[in-house]
Amino acid sequence: MSKDHQVRAKKHLGQHFLTDESIAEKIADSLTYQGYDHVLEIGPGMGVLTKYLLKKDITTHVIEIDRDSVAYLQNNYLNLAERIIEKDFLKYNLKEVFEEHPFAIIGNFPYNISSQILFKTLEMRDQIPEFSGMFQKEVALRICSKEGSKVYGILSVLTQAFYDATYLFTVPPNVFNPPPKVDSGVLLLTRKENYTLPCDEKLFFRVVKTGFQQRRKTLRNSLKSFDLSENLKSNPIFDQRPEQLSVAQFIALTQLIENDNKS
Repeated sequence: MSKDHQVRAKKHLGQHFLTDESIAEKIADSLTYQGYDHVLEIGPGMGVLTKYLLKKDITTHVIEIDRDSVAYLQNNYLNLAERIIEKDFLKYNLKEVFEEHPFAIIGNFPYNISSQILFKTLEMRDQIPEFSGMFQKEVALRICSKEGSKVYGILSVLTQAFYDATYLFTVPPNVFNPPPKVDSGVLLLTRKENYTLPCDEKLFFRVVKTGFQQRRKTLRNSLKSFDLSENLKSNPIFDQRPEQLSVAQFIALTQLIENDNKS
């Protein structure tokens, strides 16, 4: 597959191909490869990252939606051929491949679906102890940011409720084909030892998402739709804006609302 064809093939997916071998190797080295026997690369394209994964003591699988890329991988990585999944990651049931076994996720993610990839990972966190990936830099920073930051938001809280998030390094546009208009950032997610919430999970997600929909308002105003008792609304936590609350405080807030609903 020529580079021109590569660009055409992926343009509709919002993907930019990494061309710098040293960065690809650095991404492959970002996982510990401990506690699981399988790794899944999302959107391998022509395999610049894949080749370094195949050198690891791990069983590598790739999932790729573009037929031309799949054909290229089948012809050039014969030892991978049986583990190429020609499916849409967001729609595919990964238990068909991994059953209940743990696996890591890695990849240079298309910008336009990177958040959706992250949300699916959170849904499958029971099986995903590690996750390393390249995002648009501002998205990667948002995921890893802490309370008090202007970019702290829904992605930050929901991810950090279950994973420790570390921003690893920045990748400039000139190492991609075609070059994006912005920097990229690589992050590592390591699942927390205790990744179950001490509150209703669906309610937690709803509280976080609703709170940040009006991030400039206090929680007393942004969470009006929850029909809270006057007694609960007098709690000082409702004087704060969502960006001021840590993950632990969002969990505590969810517990308060949960108990309020029961009373």
